[in-house]
Amino acid sequence: MLSAKTINSLISQGTVHWPGQLRGDGLLLTLGSPLQQLQAPGTRVIDLADQSSIDTLYGEPVTEWRTYDLMPGAMLLGAVEEPLRLGADLMGMIGGLSHLARVGLAVHVTSPFILPGWNGHLTLELVNTGPAALRLHHGMPLARLLVFALAGPLSDDAAPHTFYGREADLKSRYAEEFHIGHSQRGI
Repeated sequence: MLSAKTINSLISQGTVHWPGQLRGDGLLLTLGSPLQQLQAPGTRVIDLADQSSIDTLYGEPVTEWRTYDLMPGAMLLGAVEEPLRLGADLMGMIGGLSHLARVGLAVHVTSPFILPGWNGHLTLELVNTGPAALRLHHGMPLARLLVFALAGPLSDDAAPHTFYGREADLKSRYAEEFHIGHSQRGI
């Protein structure tokens, strides 16, 4: 894991682009826009091999907001306010702030890893596991990103991912990326 001193040096060299704050030895991730709400679809089953089925889970993005009340059991996708660019020999790992976990807010419910060469806005998956609605505020700190240097050469398939870092579209693109054929679906 890189120290704050090393991260600041990489920022000044241009190897890392981060206009936000550091907290300890990590980048402080704050909540920005847009927010992408999940909604109850018109069907009971979402076919993960069909992108149009996945898309029925999402409401309209919320771009202009100051506060947002996340209800118990609800999930919300939120863009990190600050854009991030990591050099090809760096990776990151997201960790939520324990203060928020202690009130029932999970801030990143998937893989915590940010791949080498990332460029764009990170998306956080926010889930309220607590008993009360939680009021979120635009710009509030939610998590930290720890930065690590890679050891060894990059893999040949480490090209930038087409769906990563897209600021305006936070929705899942699973079916577009992983084409599941009829034999894989059990049909």
